[in-house]
Amino acid sequence: MKLPQSVKLPQSLKLPRSPLSGRALTAGAVAVATLMAGGSAAGAASAAERPAAVAERPAAVADAPDIPVANVKAHLTQLQSIATANGGNRAHGRPGYQASLDYVRAELDAAGFTTSLQEFTASGRIGYNLIADWPGGDTDQVVMSGAHLDSVTSGPGINDNGSGSSAVLETALAVARSGYQPTKHLRFAWWGAEELGLVGSSHYVDGLGSADREKISGYLNFDMIGSPNPGYFVYDDDPTIEKTFKDYFAGLGITTEIETEGDGRSDHAPFKNAGVPVGGLFSGADYRKTSAQAAEWGGTVGEPFDPCYHSSCDTTANVDDTALDRNSDAIAYAVWELSQ
Repeated sequence: MKLPQSVKLPQSLKLPRSPLSGRALTAGAVAVATLMAGGSAAGAASAAERPAAVAERPAAVADAPDIPVANVKAHLTQLQSIATANGGNRAHGRPGYQASLDYVRAELDAAGFTTSLQEFTASGRIGYNLIADWPGGDTDQVVMSGAHLDSVTSGPGINDNGSGSSAVLETALAVARSGYQPTKHLRFAWWGAEELGLVGSSHYVDGLGSADREKISGYLNFDMIGSPNPGYFVYDDDPTIEKTFKDYFAGLGITTEIETEGDGRSDHAPFKNAGVPVGGLFSGADYRKTSAQAAEWGGTVGEPFDPCYHSSCDTTANVDDTALDRNSDAIAYAVWELSQ
């Protein structure tokens, strides 16, 4: 997540509230089937709306794969090794960022994605966005997921934002492993120079024509999802995307809160300001956990969600495995749910 004092983007454009998911159609189909079997539509609707039992995954997640947290952590280990070998960071315009980019792109190319680099300049250094498209699906309806790949210069950036970058990467690889062929087109992105003020994602959005922007039916952003004293925060921008994530966590018996700490400070902001529906997840940065939040989620009252935020101690030791696992699975759930 970028520094608070970085340049803010305008908030003049309102977010359209367009539906993304086929959840309503699914509920209707259940109702029809129940009536044909001699049941009632009201009974079917209530059954469709009931949250899953705490011990179960949400019913709609059956089609989405369980993301192995060990795989996500293996990507984090690679990013840590890259930072260690390149001056302790993976910052914009520096060797650690280039090596991180090369690693992620090689994984995607080997899995069958069509990848491309988008070049830009910030603070006198060349930076890159990495875009990966999964072949197939309606390219007039694009579900896009992204995370910033750069760190600050003061540390390796494993939670911020190796966590989001690695979970998005593993979700993309799960798409390839499963041979998933969604109705909508899937696109994944890793942004450069987020820490300098959302430079990479702004460059991408600014380069889209109005027709291409309208083809993005939703952008999902993941910036810090493995904080060591974690919270479970959901963006409240697009109502359909928000409900998708809330449904997932409700199915696990986990209470979520609206994300406010990073509002406008991560790569969803340029999309939102361009009129694209956005959503995402966040596990907290330097805000401190309240007693009420600790009662819901565990952890330490009065301590930051991430005590190593933007510091040299943001290493592989600075990640909560449970939060990383839950959020990674939630990403896959949303990608599958919103692209059908």
